[in-house]
Amino acid sequence: MLKALKYNISHDLDSPERTLFHRNIIREKLYLRKLYEEWYSIFQQQMKLLPEGKVVELGSGGGFLKDLEPSVICSDVLELPTNDITFSALDMPFADEEISALFMIDTFHHIPDAGQFLKEAGRVLKKGGAITMIEPANSIWGRFIYKNFHHEPFEPEAGWSIPASGPLSGANGALPWIVFERDVQVFQSRFPGFVIEEIKYHTPLRYLISGGVSFKQLVPDFTYGFFLVLDKLLAKVWPQLSMFVTIRLKKKITED
Repeated sequence: MLKALKYNISHDLDSPERTLFHRNIIREKLYLRKLYEEWYSIFQQQMKLLPEGKVVELGSGGGFLKDLEPSVICSDVLELPTNDITFSALDMPFADEEISALFMIDTFHHIPDAGQFLKEAGRVLKKGGAITMIEPANSIWGRFIYKNFHHEPFEPEAGWSIPASGPLSGANGALPWIVFERDVQVFQSRFPGFVIEEIKYHTPLRYLISGGVSFKQLVPDFTYGFFLVLDKLLAKVWPQLSMFVTIRLKKKITED
């Protein structure tokens, strides 16, 4: 059954062509496009509360935030025609305290050295600036799905770094939970200039139903409204059913 639903993808996971293929899927599949629009709305709301300055999306990949917010600088580690600029999140080409916000969707868990990234983010962010990321959730449901039905590693027992590999094939879906929940005291000790403002679990079903970028959508488009209501209800009643988590870090305006 799963084989019949899977897309025939010929491009290597770490190739720009694969990301551009994903971009077409995200735009064409109603469930996936609406999910991204919902997640982008989180970023758009954040932008209203930030100090003036440049806003950067890291790992823009196949997304379309630029269509909704043209002022956002879209970036990726891969050379893509949709990039405004190409660079590694471990070495950002910005001056100290030049950036108001860093936005990410499914990007943090691909960064090979979380500690180095947070150090670099602390350098480029303005005081009062923020990092907002939407990432896989290490919930009961999320962990079950990611460990059994997803191609990326999901290792809650691992450390803050990922073994050297390709920019997309190198991953640990549990990395956000490791850094900001399991090792929260280590994070607070190493990065006292940041405060965790939000950790919110959400989206139990819709991404799974969408088929993501590898499988075909499982239900007709007209069911989206029903599953939207169901998703929000399930996540509110029992967050451990969630597949995603939104994490927001803020750079402190004053040192403690």
